[in-house]
Amino acid sequence: MKLYDCSLYYDEDLILNARLNILNKYFDKFIICESKYSHSGREKKLNFNINNFPDFKDKIIYVVSDQEPDGLIYKIKDEKKIENPENFRHNAIKRIAFQRNTLMNTVNEIADTNDFIFYSDNDEIPNMENFAKYKETNDIVIFEQKLFYYKFNLLFDRIFWYGTKAVKKKKLINFEWLRQVKPKKYNFYRLDTFFKKDKYINLKIVKDGGWHFTRVISPEEIHQKELDAEHHDEYRASNKNPTRIKDLIERRVIDHDHLADSKKSKYGNEYKLKVIPLEELPEYIKINWKKYKEFLDLRT
Repeated sequence: MKLYDCSLYYDEDLILNARLNILNKYFDKFIICESKYSHSGREKKLNFNINNFPDFKDKIIYVVSDQEPDGLIYKIKDEKKIENPENFRHNAIKRIAFQRNTLMNTVNEIADTNDFIFYSDNDEIPNMENFAKYKETNDIVIFEQKLFYYKFNLLFDRIFWYGTKAVKKKKLINFEWLRQVKPKKYNFYRLDTFFKKDKYINLKIVKDGGWHFTRVISPEEIHQKELDAEHHDEYRASNKNPTRIKDLIERRVIDHDHLADSKKSKYGNEYKLKVIPLEELPEYIKINWKKYKEFLDLRT
């Protein structure tokens, strides 16, 4: 049985380097997909450079998604004509799903039936030390992860994050399907589990399942990335900028409500982040903390 780590890439070399070093001993190959289009629809240059990751040249398979998906409501040149903000989200979701599913071509070429296929966004890193007992399961495996903002050790402890998901190749429908599987075990009498492809009775939830290191980049980079990300419509409406983001980091807070109703803006209310000791971070980051010093909150 082989293990394949599949993820998307935009331009985040810092977090990808950490990901590769943390996961290297567990995975046979890293399959990384970059798109020529941002989630907002802006055509972008390809940023991935294999020479930035010399230790992993033999394990990385780089894939390019070079088309726009079918079913878009509008093209980016018509953006200013859009009256319904939900159309922005519709297009972003379509683009993300298309990029994720581009990974299927490579998986179908190289993976065997009983190989385990993992999917995470680049900044969602599974704790593989807790996966060993699930290697023989045919169920979907979901990793319950801690959520960090801005710095590797600034924890948002209000929720867990269910980012990394894995399943054997023979059970994999596509990557967008795997991404959308809900992290909840439903009872056998829930008839909707027979008809919906995001609800399942048989799941394995990996506790202490890793780390979601989100927005571990500079305030300026956060701003630019949010303008092109899935929720770019909400971000633009919030009128945030690098100065505002820097202030949030300094005060160790986020202004993003993960539990807000999906029809309401998630921006506005502030929530405190908790500084955790380096001992709770992945071994590679602990050992190389000086390398990541800029992205650790070491204030007393």
